[in-house]
Amino acid sequence: MFKPQIKVPATYMRGGTSKGVFFNLTDLPAPAQVAGAARDSLLLRVIGSPDAYGKQTDGMGGATSSTSKTVILSKSEQPDHDVDYLFGQVAIDKAFVDWSGNCGNLTSAVGAFAISNGLVDKSRVPDNGIAIVRVWQANIKKSILVHVPMTNAQVQETGDFELDGVTFPAAEVKLEFIDPADGDGALFPTGNVVDDLEVPGVGTLKATMINAGIPTIFVNASDIGYSGTELQDDINADEAALTKLETIRAYGAVKMGLISTINEAQARQHTPKVAFVAAPLNYKSSSGKQVNASDIDLLVRAMSMGKLHHAMMGTAAVAIGTAAAIDGTLVNLAAGGGAINEVNFGHPSGTLKVGAEAVVTNGQWQVTKASMSRSARVLMEGWVRAPFDYD
Repeated sequence: MFKPQIKVPATYMRGGTSKGVFFNLTDLPAPAQVAGAARDSLLLRVIGSPDAYGKQTDGMGGATSSTSKTVILSKSEQPDHDVDYLFGQVAIDKAFVDWSGNCGNLTSAVGAFAISNGLVDKSRVPDNGIAIVRVWQANIKKSILVHVPMTNAQVQETGDFELDGVTFPAAEVKLEFIDPADGDGALFPTGNVVDDLEVPGVGTLKATMINAGIPTIFVNASDIGYSGTELQDDINADEAALTKLETIRAYGAVKMGLISTINEAQARQHTPKVAFVAAPLNYKSSSGKQVNASDIDLLVRAMSMGKLHHAMMGTAAVAIGTAAAIDGTLVNLAAGGGAINEVNFGHPSGTLKVGAEAVVTNGQWQVTKASMSRSARVLMEGWVRAPFDYD
């Protein structure tokens, strides 16, 4: 006998250039309130994965890495924090949820959800002004401050802040990533700001491998046959290009110590990211908007879950800002080199500005904070239904 679907309170939100299904931990069925197969099974079914057709037609996912995402929030168990934020990147064509990293874009929606769902003490939320929500990012064990605008005791979502990659303006949400070196590892896991990365079938590439926001491998666009002005179809319609970039990612992951063998990369799709950088050039964004070289500091294109991202992942933007602030990295050199505390970089959908504060302590680079602005809003709220047998 077939069991009826269950329904779970959920909110569908846009955060930055991503969308995801948000849950309050205590609203999940008891077996899914703890990490494990039951939780993964529920989230896969909610999003509509695995889907051999690659469309996620039977779920809430949008068939891209930017729209195949889930978030679980709860009152924080950490001192001096308001909310614990757990992010799950759901694979589209595989039965797999990757918990290895954060989503910087959806971080911008965490504060709004937390306030609206009573996860933040009312004494910390002004009726008018800015509520600073102290977020504990549980995947990477880092603190993030989310500045949420408030009007008449309600989260303000409408405004005139424009974000390339998002069609309509909204209220600006400022994000501060505190000590953004990812996890417990070193900022530069190899100890170098630039390494020689040997990639069979590709060659030996100069690479900056950094743990900030999200583990990221930066290479020069020209070294792999690109200009840095590529749009999604230029890469995603080219199977040879996708294979080359995934191979670079796999060998970089081994070099960073994230995996032991390249075969393990398939089970770690969300991290690390691979991106290629170049000095500024004129180009037209995916919307047809002209981006002039004189208006940007460098070009960056980044891969997410095996495809070129349509804009830029928020966590990768943190990595870009951090690497730009450190003299001698490939990102810093593409931006002109020297002392840099903020860059405006070009991506497929337009431009994005990100800043970082870097210092040398005991001979080692440390980044105290990275910052950027996004926007967020609720798209739908109520219940999500899914077949789920957890008895």
